[in-house]
Amino acid sequence: MRTGRVAVLVLGCLSALTGFALLTAAVFLGWAYFMQRDGGHFTSPREHFETSESALVSEKVDLFEGADLPEGFSTEDLGRVLLRATATDPSQEIFIGIGPRDEVDKYFTDVARTEVTDVHFDPFRPTYRQIPGTRPAEAPGAQSFWSTSSAGPGTQEVRWELQQGAWTAVVMNADAAPGVSADIQAGARLAFLGPLALSVLIGAVVFLIIGIPLIVAGAIGLGRHGPPQPHPVGRDAADDTFAGDVTHPQVPWTVYPTRLVGELDEPLSRWLWLVKWLLAIPHYFVLFFLGVAFVVTTLVSGFVILFTARYPRALFDFGVGVLRWWWRVQFYTYSALATDRYPPFTLKRTDYPADFDVDYPVRLSRGLVLVKWWLLAIPHYLILSLLAGGWFGSWRAGAFAADGAHYGQTWLFGSLLGLVVTFSAIALLFTGRYPHGLFDFVMGINRWAFRVAAYATLMRDEYPPFRLDQGPFEPDEPRPHSGGDDSGADTSPERPRP
Repeated sequence: MRTGRVAVLVLGCLSALTGFALLTAAVFLGWAYFMQRDGGHFTSPREHFETSESALVSEKVDLFEGADLPEGFSTEDLGRVLLRATATDPSQEIFIGIGPRDEVDKYFTDVARTEVTDVHFDPFRPTYRQIPGTRPAEAPGAQSFWSTSSAGPGTQEVRWELQQGAWTAVVMNADAAPGVSADIQAGARLAFLGPLALSVLIGAVVFLIIGIPLIVAGAIGLGRHGPPQPHPVGRDAADDTFAGDVTHPQVPWTVYPTRLVGELDEPLSRWLWLVKWLLAIPHYFVLFFLGVAFVVTTLVSGFVILFTARYPRALFDFGVGVLRWWWRVQFYTYSALATDRYPPFTLKRTDYPADFDVDYPVRLSRGLVLVKWWLLAIPHYLILSLLAGGWFGSWRAGAFAADGAHYGQTWLFGSLLGLVVTFSAIALLFTGRYPHGLFDFVMGINRWAFRVAAYATLMRDEYPPFRLDQGPFEPDEPRPHSGGDDSGADTSPERPRP
């Protein structure tokens, strides 16, 4: 792979990843902004607080105290706070107030009160700090320092626009009598969420506009690597005939227009499989970027297919190359453990004992692009979650309940593929031989998974079969030549059958 194309692809991936992360943040911020209910506020559950002292007070709330704010910036633009309180005794009038911390401290000099230092929900559990005192409190409503306050029977409510400084919220009996018992609810309106969501969305669009074209340009460059890849001719989905470029002769229709090959590469080391996860880290690093690029180019190709019914050939070759690379790494590591040869760093076909290819389609259905990758493929996804889910998802078993909560133990083998490969690894460790029957079964599961991958990534319209085609080669695999010879001989660079 040429350095320039790789650099373009990596820069595009980094930009696109930043764009997708910002887009996710923008969606979340926008959702939070529009989900501010209850008069435009986020509100906590109404919970019961009580104290035998004269007041319930909050800890100091510091809003940019002593800070030099930018010109034109106002903390009021950030939002407001909502407080509601209802006395437990309907005959008792309640007081709510928010005031400057220094003034509130002067008011409560030598007055016994309770400070709420922390609140835990689900289950509700407040944490209090008792502040002793001997002087009775004066009536709070007679004080002039409150920034906002409300007093009276029933539910009292205050709404306070955020202001710079240090502030304290207070809940008392209106007559300042000790023994406060009230149901309190707090809320907030974050007015800045809307502008922030819009700003983050603009940043996401900018990064995506930069990243997606770079990814497509890099993928096209890598997809056009060297001589044309020997894709056999695919069936025309429109009229069920065979057609293709002039270098490929017409060949009989195969079982499915993908070919997953994996030849057991014996003899195998007894112990190397124990560290292959470590040896494969460079491949995982490269495949991360290739995977991001593959997702983006698949989305782009989907839009192209929607309007032209054709998959861009360079992007198709790139996608097949990524899947081929991924299959080689899986064959080397824990989806097969069937070779000790280190996988090559290339999208091209090589003489490696594992290979993957897909017939290039002449035309594709425009309508299927919208549904096949999620709706039509659901039955395959459900089956593969059992056959190969341990490598593509997580499973939990042995659930139990304690203290009203449910817990579970992670299952070591999350799929049939993981179980079979593990048995094969143990057999290899103790006998030095890979059981051929298990290898054929492993190949069947992987072949099913890669057929569905090709279908779900829009490469083919033919629905994948529900079966395990076991063994190293596709069943009844034809051997068409790749062009340049009219004799009908097979000149493709495929490894011979053993």
